Amino acid sequence: MKDQLKIVGFMNVERIYRQAPASTLISLAIIAVYAVTAIQSRSVTDNLGSTSIGDAWILYAPLMDDGGFGPLRAIGGMFLHIGPGHMLLNLVLLWLLGREIERDFGSALFTAMYFVGGIGASAAVIWMDPYSPTAGASGAIYAMMAILVGLFVLRSADIRAPLILIAINIAYTLMSTNVSLWGHLGGLITGALITWPMVKAKTQRTRWIIVLIGFAVVVAAVILGIDRV
Repeated sequence: MKDQLKIVGFMNVERIYRQAPASTLISLAIIAVYAVTAIQSRSVTDNLGSTSIGDAWILYAPLMDDGGFGPLRAIGGMFLHIGPGHMLLNLVLLWLLGREIERDFGSALFTAMYFVGGIGASAAVIWMDPYSPTAGASGAIYAMMAILVGLFVLRSADIRAPLILIAINIAYTLMSTNVSLWGHLGGLITGALITWPMVKAKTQRTRWIIVLIGFAVVVAAVILGIDRV
């Protein structure tokens, strides 16, 4: 019986991976980082309370010009989450959105867009709210919401569903006190800015050029923002 359960479990994981390989690997990395922070902090809910990874990776602009993790906090913060609820919500959205986007753009391009969106969100926080420690994949996920709208346009599908998803999440952001407004808006704006040319692009090569330009822009925004703080 146990062997059968192991086989079924493996098959389920394999099926999930095949549907969205990049989203699955990013999710596993997020889970692994959460587990380490929970072990270090000896707390499932207050997992960033006392953890070396959390201290080194959390997005906090005043510490980004030091000799430690420095500017890479713009990426590291994307893998940190405050408690299991925060993480699970982002994981569900990541997989659902990622499955759709990976299917059309491919896993490699999806991964590149995901990090462009996340770094763009970090840049917005650094510029607009630099003294608020920020953690989570939400900025990248908001970018994926914007890209999903473009994907529906590309498919000539009804865009009401992704627009409603964005509207609900923006309303949640505005009503909540413990979420990063600029992280969410920054991700959404970054995703929207790369979505239009991505939809118009005729070849995969052109899409890669667009994403790489986007990557250069958001990295520059992070560096300039750090110098400004």
